[in-house]
Formats: sequence, structure tokens, C-alpha cells
Amino acid sequence: MTAVSVPAVLAALPDTFTFAWLVAILFGIAWVLDGYGHDAGRTLAAGTWGLFGLFWLSMVPYFAFEHQSYVESLLALVGVPACAYAGYLLYSGRGSLFVLTRAVALMLFIYLPFETIPALSVAGLAIPEPRRVLIEIVATHTGMVIDLLGYAPERVTSSEGYDAAYEWVLDDGHTVRVHVVLACTGLGSMAIFGGLVAAVKAPLVRKLRALAVSIPLIYALNILRTTFITIVAGNQYMHWQPDLVLAMFGATDPYRVSFLVSDRIISQLLAVVALIGITYLVARELPELVVVLEDVLYVLTGEEHDLTESIDLPREPTNGAND
Repeated sequence: MTAVSVPAVLAALPDTFTFAWLVAILFGIAWVLDGYGHDAGRTLAAGTWGLFGLFWLSMVPYFAFEHQSYVESLLALVGVPACAYAGYLLYSGRGSLFVLTRAVALMLFIYLPFETIPALSVAGLAIPEPRRVLIEIVATHTGMVIDLLGYAPERVTSSEGYDAAYEWVLDDGHTVRVHVVLACTGLGSMAIFGGLVAAVKAPLVRKLRALAVSIPLIYALNILRTTFITIVAGNQYMHWQPDLVLAMFGATDPYRVSFLVSDRIISQLLAVVALIGITYLVARELPELVVVLEDVLYVLTGEEHDLTESIDLPREPTNGAND
């Protein structure tokens, strides 16, 4: 037998978004099959979890070398064995993981249209691509907060051709341009909670309350994040230990140090803490979500956890309860 290297495996995989759509569609088919009581649904879902692990493996080089994110690289690496184990557990009989399977499918179906649907022309009416609309809305709200704080950078065209970048001129005459991209919109986090809330079985009123807690809070915190990064990077406020920071991220531009510190270190670590806090608030509104969280913990630790007891969450209402 001839050993196949990891780079060779990655090279054989489809491009990122095709791969993600494939995973979403297969999870969706498995969901439908399971709903009709077909055993093939469990088998397909388990196999697709393995594919999802390969997807995260394929993303590691991007997060590590292009996106220069230690946090996302680590999470992607953890996702590889975690997905494989989730598939094994589901195939072995842990049926509760079907809720997480539905949630992941829904997350992808929420997120991917913003990444892949182009601008359209319907009956002579130009419809902009969804990503552009969302990015420019976030850029506008970020600019409003920047203005309120007394700064006045020039809003310019971003690297994607959108009206979504801010240009700062430093005292030495150097120009720093900070771009708002899709990763800056909070869409990924909103898709996570949208998928989780939609996947569990609960009365609509409590699902809406859970969304009302999570989505506006994520968006508001994200605007604060983009404002913080834009001001810090634009004014070089965190030009700390430049040689160390550049070496850590494999970068060479000294004007990028403040961005790397404010975004790739501080903001991403705080985002993890914020998501944990938001998850707790959502679980208090939607106790049915606890089964998903406990499954995630079991996949990561191999041990059962009773979150209802350990972090004082409300018990899931009895059947028929509406609030």
C-alpha cells in the first residue's frame, strides 16, 4: 500500500464553498431520511460528520497562513477529531446527536448564501449580492460609532470593491486602510445561534425570545469589535512588541502589528468568552438547547455532563408548556 499524505488529501478535496454546500446538503438529506424513519439517515449523517471533519482540516492552512489566526486554526484542528467522533457516536446509537446534525445543516444554509450568491438582475432590477449588503451595513454602523467617538477617517472602497473601508493618515504620512469583510459582520456567530434555535423542538414563542436575546446582542457586540479594531489599527495604538508579533504571525509589515494585536489576539479571545456568555443566556430562554450543549461537551471530553445542575439552568418545560 502507498501512504497518502495529508496535503495530497487536501488537494483532492473540492473548493471550500462547494465542500461546505455538499456537507449542508448531505446533512439535510440525512435529516429528512431520519424524519421518515429510514436507518440510512443515521448512516449518511455519520458519514457526513466525517466529511465535515475533512472540511475543517482543509481550512487549517487558510486560518493559519492566510487569515493568520491562532484561535481559528486551533478550533479548526479540534474540529477534525471532534467531527469524526461525533459521527462515530451517532452511528453507534447516540441519537440525540441528530439535533446537532440538524443545527449544523441549518447554520450552513444560513451562512453560505452570503458567501456564494452573486449579484443578480431580475426583470431589469439589479439585486446586489447579499454579502455586499451586509458588509456595507456593518461598515456604515461602524462608521457611525467611530464618528461618535470623535474620529474622522475617510470611507473608501474596500479590497472587494465595496464601500466598506476606512482610511487613516498617520503623522508620518503613511496611510492605513482597514477593510470590513464578511468575517467582520458577525454572520458566523448569528448563523450558529440561528441554526441551534431552529434545530431544537420548542414552542415558537420561546424560540423567538432566544433569537431576540442572541442576534441583537451579537450584532451590537460585533459593531463594538469592528469599531475597536478600526480605531486601534488606524491609529497604531497597539504597536506593542512589533518584532515578536510579526514573528508570531509570519508577517513583515510593521503597520499591521496593531491590527494583529487588536483583532487576532484580543478580539478573537474576547469573542470566545462572549459566545459562551450568550449561549448561557439563550439556554435560559430555551432549555431544550441544553441537550445540544451536553452532546458537544461529551464529544469534546468523552464524559457526560448535567449542565442544568452545574450552571443552574432552568429545566425543560413539560410537554404542552408554551412559555
